Amino acid sequence: MKALDELRSLLGDRVVTDRDVLESYSRDSAAWATAGEAWALLRATCTEDVQILARWATQHRIPIVPRGAGTGVAGGANAVEGCVVLSFEKMNRILEINERAMYAVVQPGVLNGELKRAANERGLWYPPDPSSYEISTLGGNVATNAGGLCCLKYGVTGDYVLGLEGVRANGDHFVTGGRCRKDVAGYDLTRLLVGSEGTLAIVTEIRLRLRPKLPRATTLIALFTSIEAAGHATNAIVRCCDPSLLELMDRTAIAAVESVGRLGIDEAAAGLLLAQADGGKPDELSRLREACERAGAQLVYATEDEDEGERLLEARRLAYPALERLGQVMIDDISVPLPQLPEMLRRIEQAAKANDIVIATVAHAGDGNIHPLIVFDHHDERAKARANAAFERLMLDALELGGTITGEHGIGSIKPVFLERQLDPTSLAIHRAIKQAFDPLGILNPGKLLSQWAEQHGALP
Repeated sequence: MKALDELRSLLGDRVVTDRDVLESYSRDSAAWATAGEAWALLRATCTEDVQILARWATQHRIPIVPRGAGTGVAGGANAVEGCVVLSFEKMNRILEINERAMYAVVQPGVLNGELKRAANERGLWYPPDPSSYEISTLGGNVATNAGGLCCLKYGVTGDYVLGLEGVRANGDHFVTGGRCRKDVAGYDLTRLLVGSEGTLAIVTEIRLRLRPKLPRATTLIALFTSIEAAGHATNAIVRCCDPSLLELMDRTAIAAVESVGRLGIDEAAAGLLLAQADGGKPDELSRLREACERAGAQLVYATEDEDEGERLLEARRLAYPALERLGQVMIDDISVPLPQLPEMLRRIEQAAKANDIVIATVAHAGDGNIHPLIVFDHHDERAKARANAAFERLMLDALELGGTITGEHGIGSIKPVFLERQLDPTSLAIHRAIKQAFDPLGILNPGKLLSQWAEQHGALP
């Protein structure tokens, strides 16, 4: 306990050791993923707190697990045995919004929705909008390179990160990027750190590009008699249109949402596409409609009313909480090339039948990014085994179709073994060399992204 007493002497009551509190900070939203028992929690208030923790952790070889709001679904913020969980809940200030240069400077604990509202008040817009935008932190969004509903046209988190400030594992402070929209001086360390899931360094400040407010959007909903038809419509749409949003839901997701939201969507439909067009092109809507009708849509409805459009988008955002009412939800996150989208959707239905389990599918269809939501009874070990089998089968199917095991949720603690399936040996070796360069002792979020890295290198006690 001498090391822990030393940490308390350095950081005072910001260090918490109450077991009930530690348990509540021990895992993210991937409730099925394993988590270890944390040794302590630090609620950091500034970069200097993080530097003190890192120096202490390096000296004593104690792992650090950074944590935002815990909304991740890949176990990326789950505690490892004997770690200190580093919470950014108190580093939650918007430090600057520069209207003329159109950028914001924020601490990692700022919620995505808070920045959106603050930017909106100044006639600006922060585009990345994961479904959890009201409760997820920008630090967490950066850690996983989060996407969202509008990333089809406007890009993911990494497309808006101008620069970062952070702390290395040894406590050294560093800065990457800056405030310029174009900056190619040196290696692109900003891009390297975005999506690294806290395994390379600890981000303590983020500079984000903002955009002007968008014009009014038109929202379209189309219903199909088969999920594959919705996939074919997606391919047709992206070839002829430039939608700002193109989302998909299958019949199971539709039924779950209707049971909660009562939005009036026909539950007999096997597939639903939700699209928005905001480019101001007068023929954009007609091309969206024609693409859906040619693919066999049984109903196409469009509205220019913003409130009605937002209600339709709410159907997509309700999918996950609606399904949670039915049981434990295991969220997969795979992407395939667009021509393979109909086939992947077919394989998801096959996996549900083969494993005798409920799988609801939602997707950022225009990107080929699919979220099979596997619903099971977590008290039933056989059901859990079937859920895991389906989860793994779908990742292997995605790879077989030329896709990836994660489009936006990250690797976390649940997919490192499958990353080794996706990467070739040389690429995997480069990943490990980068980890070694940034974190030679392996104390930053060990066991995440790269499986058993620290244990393989004998770094941790």
